Amino acid sequence: MEKKSDTKGSTVRAAEKVLEGKSVKGLFARVLPFLGPAFIASVAYVDPGNFATNIASGAKYGYMLLWVILLSNVMAMVIQTLSAKLGIATGKNLAEHCRDAYPRPAVIAMWIVMELVAMATDLAEFIGAAVGFTLLFGFPLWMSGLLTGVATFMILGFERYGFRPLEAVITGLVAIVAISYVIETILDRPPWRTVLYHFVVPELSGPDSVILAVGIVGATVMPHAIFLHSALTQGRIVVREPAKMKRLFHYELVDVLIAMGVASLVNGAMLVMAASTFHANGMTAVGTIEEAYRTLEPLLGKASGTVFAVSLLASGLSSASVGTMAGQVIMSGFLDREIPVWLRRLITMVPSLVVIMIGLDPTRTLVVSQVVLSFGLPLAVIPLAKFTSDRKLMGVLVNRRATTVAAWTITAFILAMNIFLLYSIFTGGSV
Repeated sequence: MEKKSDTKGSTVRAAEKVLEGKSVKGLFARVLPFLGPAFIASVAYVDPGNFATNIASGAKYGYMLLWVILLSNVMAMVIQTLSAKLGIATGKNLAEHCRDAYPRPAVIAMWIVMELVAMATDLAEFIGAAVGFTLLFGFPLWMSGLLTGVATFMILGFERYGFRPLEAVITGLVAIVAISYVIETILDRPPWRTVLYHFVVPELSGPDSVILAVGIVGATVMPHAIFLHSALTQGRIVVREPAKMKRLFHYELVDVLIAMGVASLVNGAMLVMAASTFHANGMTAVGTIEEAYRTLEPLLGKASGTVFAVSLLASGLSSASVGTMAGQVIMSGFLDREIPVWLRRLITMVPSLVVIMIGLDPTRTLVVSQVVLSFGLPLAVIPLAKFTSDRKLMGVLVNRRATTVAAWTITAFILAMNIFLLYSIFTGGSV
């Protein structure tokens, strides 16, 4: 416990020194104490569900849907910024505000839906990590599932040493995913002029491309990350003076821009890899993670397949750990009750292990989990837009008029996209 307070204390002291305007040499030294919460939240944006949608999109339509990745990550930046701001301004997280603002029956209903969302999230992330272990080492999927459970227990164990070591581990895993896709992109050697063109010029080609575009959006903005981000900032660095609060928010904005920018580039690199490797060779039907792995090796060499599997494993382990943290926040926020993190990890492992044991298709399971997430999204984005627009609640950090308009516009767009995604899937479409 002493080690925990020391780690936390040194970061907080460094942050307070910056917020008080004391001289700190170097831009990086000034920003460093504030980096971390957005990197943990950004894990949700590079989880195995993104692998599935990005690979399918790149294989089928080449680089055409890159602009969707850019658009969805810009929207995610706005949403995650509002979540971080809510925690800073009020000292409470989004789930706690929902508990205070809504009638008890509504709160219970919201908690049940969000618990289902948390289970669906954990299912995708757990299975993604298990597939990564299997691809790398050839273990049976059930054994890889058990290894995933052990590994996430170990990662979550860093939390007892304070928030900084856990942030460092999660950020390190995100870095592995990012570096893996830098390597994949170098091996792919894509046509950069074409890549840049499709990043900024919107283009669609028929109903199926619309469904895949909506799938990318649906796999990007995650309700559990919205709830978690407000909890990560609510007590990390506490200030109540208006000037310091504004300064703290500006530094957290830098955290969001860097973390979500990295997530956007990683998602773009996933799609570029699929487009330059599969689509360019006429393999437009590659739609599963296992197919992508098997096809990469003969096209780009053994190293490419290994790098892909390593990135999937790092993505799955980091996002499974973050999903467990989000589940804790959701339960304690809505119900004002907590269970030990190890027990929550054990409970949420069970559905994933059952899916693995009965032999369901991993990629299809990932897609179905994204549909379940769509049901939970309104319960995160609507209250968030409402609370952060409340001057009495937010004080000096209340949304400006333009921010409020942007928040509600994004909220309406995301909800429309998810409704369309659900409609398409239930009427025979595919993602």
